[in-house]
Amino acid sequence: MQRGCNFFIHQKNTVKEMKIAVIGIGLIGGSMMLKLKGKNFISKAIGIDKNDHHLKEALDLKIIDEKADLEEGIQNADLVIVATPVSATKTLLPKVLDNISSHQTVMDVGSTKQEIAEAVKEHPNRHRYVAFHPMWGTENSGPSAAKVDSFSGKAAVICDAHLSDNDALKTVEDIANQLEMNLLYMTSEAHDIHTAYISHISHITSYALANTVLEKEREEDTIFQLASSGFSSTVRLAKSHPEMWVPIFKQNKENVLDVLNEHISQLRKFKAALEKENYDLLEELIRNANKIRGILDQ
Repeated sequence: MQRGCNFFIHQKNTVKEMKIAVIGIGLIGGSMMLKLKGKNFISKAIGIDKNDHHLKEALDLKIIDEKADLEEGIQNADLVIVATPVSATKTLLPKVLDNISSHQTVMDVGSTKQEIAEAVKEHPNRHRYVAFHPMWGTENSGPSAAKVDSFSGKAAVICDAHLSDNDALKTVEDIANQLEMNLLYMTSEAHDIHTAYISHISHITSYALANTVLEKEREEDTIFQLASSGFSSTVRLAKSHPEMWVPIFKQNKENVLDVLNEHISQLRKFKAALEKENYDLLEELIRNANKIRGILDQ
């Protein structure tokens, strides 16, 4: 099987059921467990989380079958999924690799990859780790936000595949298959560049727009009454929690700053066109932006 940049996995599952431990029972980890359990891919789902309320909620929602502490959960799993904020993943991943055997696989689901990859590059069990990023999320968090069909048709990225054992890589590819995702392969460096352009700038823009409206429009009732679907969809990401996004911006700072500078430049062009009443330029800027439709509608 050739692994290119845009390989789509959709094949019949021939893999036996697995014991899977997920560290961090939130939106992503919970949604993965629901989907994999629905596909009968999991013989046992083990939850590990420092938040006892999340563990209880996940048990009640049948996202997991049992809870465990870190070492016990790792020891009893064929696959360990680290689904924590990227700041925690960077610290936690080496500890997870410390506690696995040669037949176990570890994957993360973080939105940044370079600093996480750097944290484990010299680890003796690095070859059992697969860097994975499912390109899906919502502004909600916690086990109650988990959705069973969240990932279908979405992109997923495996980074630095050549550093992982073939069987570990195959396990994660099978996970992507069960989640019904498009698989892409790239380096950690390329991943962080592309996600800054596609995902991270979108969140900063949403936060900035929300702050702009909150600063200029002091009457909350007016915001609520006049908010159109366009406004609501544009600021939806501003509901996302800082506990998740500050570490992402921190770990991917240079790439985010690069795209943010370009975004500010584009805003200045719109500002200048209005100030100078250059409506031909304004139309040109909008028509150029319309080109994104042809890309997204493919």
